Amino acid sequence: MKKFCFSMALLAVFLFSGAQAAMAKNIASDCTCKGIKLYGKVKIVTGFPDIKVQKADAFQDLNVQIVNAFPDVCGKWQIVDSFPDFTIQYVNAFPDITIKEVTAFPGIN
Repeated sequence: MKKFCFSMALLAVFLFSGAQAAMAKNIASDCTCKGIKLYGKVKIVTGFPDIKVQKADAFQDLNVQIVNAFPDVCGKWQIVDSFPDFTIQYVNAFPDITIKEVTAFPGIN
């Protein structure tokens, strides 16, 4: 009986910690954050962004590849000055997502 109770307690701990990890993830499986697709034309702003972004070297939410054309895959961003699909602001604290700029293989980490 003790083994059963211990096993159930251990299972509960794993399920709870897994739920916390899933809740902490800010990017949905369809590559969106706040309902915004995380690919396309992006404008960098200093205030009132759609998404607050923090650059990271490890444990990032999204790998981003900066491209000049065809930003049609999750994590591919084309930096523009006008007619963006969404806007970002780089922050040092309390980001919506963390990113790492890569030269290949963009997408959810």
